[in-house]
Amino acid sequence: MLMAASSSPPDTSKSNKLERYNSYLRPINNTKLLAASSKLLFRATLFVAIILILFFTLNYPPLSDNPQHQHQHRLHVHQNFLTNAFYGGNKGGDADFEKQVRHSATPRRPNGFSVLVTGAAGFVGTHCSLALKKRGDGVLGLDNFNSYYDPSLKRARQALLSKHQIFIVEGDLNDAQLLSKLFEIVPFTHILHLAAQAGVRYAMKNPQSYVKSNIAGFVNLLEICKSADPQPSIVWASSSSVYGLNTQNPFSESHRTDQPASLYAATKKAGEEIAHTYNHIYGLSITGLRFFTVYGPWGRPDMAYFFFTKDILQKKSITIYKTADDKEVARDFTYIDDVVKGCLGALDTAEKSTGSGGKKKAAAQLRIYNLGNTSPEPVGKLVTILEGLLNVKAKKNVVRMPRNGDVPFTHANVSLAYRDFGYKPSTDLSTGLRKFTKWYVGYYGIQSRVKKAENASGSSSSSS
Repeated sequence: MLMAASSSPPDTSKSNKLERYNSYLRPINNTKLLAASSKLLFRATLFVAIILILFFTLNYPPLSDNPQHQHQHRLHVHQNFLTNAFYGGNKGGDADFEKQVRHSATPRRPNGFSVLVTGAAGFVGTHCSLALKKRGDGVLGLDNFNSYYDPSLKRARQALLSKHQIFIVEGDLNDAQLLSKLFEIVPFTHILHLAAQAGVRYAMKNPQSYVKSNIAGFVNLLEICKSADPQPSIVWASSSSVYGLNTQNPFSESHRTDQPASLYAATKKAGEEIAHTYNHIYGLSITGLRFFTVYGPWGRPDMAYFFFTKDILQKKSITIYKTADDKEVARDFTYIDDVVKGCLGALDTAEKSTGSGGKKKAAAQLRIYNLGNTSPEPVGKLVTILEGLLNVKAKKNVVRMPRNGDVPFTHANVSLAYRDFGYKPSTDLSTGLRKFTKWYVGYYGIQSRVKKAENASGSSSSSS
């Protein structure tokens, strides 16, 4: 009994030692686990870095020492990375996209052209694309659908082209990766380069857009063309604006064009000089066309005949300019169908480029032509014709022409284009405006005016 009452408590020294030992091991194990995880993370990071280095080394050239070039290169890498992601990389590409491009650009007639039309959703671009497709040529469009004027009109033109199996790639001239991709898919025989920042007055608001599109964009296109195999023949849109302050009439291709009156004109003149350079160095066959105030259905809303029609119908006042010496401003208005004939004539007579692999093999064709109507008309007469066609009296506000880059008078001598590809305009201003107003009231759904416009058209036709 005494022994039982005096029994000692259980010995816990072993369990205490075991707990102290586990406490000692726990930080060591955690340290080992952390070290292993860090090693794994380091290896994974190193692997990803090596993959990225290989990717950029293979796809992009090394940087130059020039800081400006480094900035441009970084921008180029960023843009190309996005383009690769969108189009599926350099080699594969999106199968459906390539199929659409190839189908649209394949000619349907023997020895037909395969033409890349830049600015295809534009006014002249749409009409030329339709004419080329109609005769069996392959046509692929390119357009960035910018908002210089209502993009919905460009989308409507796009829908019209789509009905005729013409596909428009939505992209920018300055996207070298996209252009290279298109040239990989299609061996274009011809380029009809109509994309440009248009308009004389807008240059005072946004001069950089003209430099980016009319100069940088053109150079980028020529860079792609010079290295293409085969090199395509190029027909592109210059402008009658290059004649600037020239006072000789009618304007001839031999007249001086070194006095532009607007930035727009200056960029077009720069384009002509750039074309000369690429022809001389790389053997590109290049034809420039100086358009004279093109008008007609599906036209540009920033042109006077277009917004005059809109304002007259809405009974708003219109501004008509007169010269500093109180003379009427006159333009050589050229109907769209005549311009299209000129563009196709230039394409048909364009000789093949002579370069290969970016090197000139022989002298190449270099041409410049006026495409006008040869019959300048006062703007006041244009308004009078519209009044008759629309059966509405215009509210006119006559003011002196401001110093905004516009010139008071244009008149085309087209004898050179007639000699070389039979260019002969055949649409007078009354006939052309009648076709335009009929399209206008139909497109904008001005049903109350349709019959009046058509009736006025008949009476105008008999009296003109």
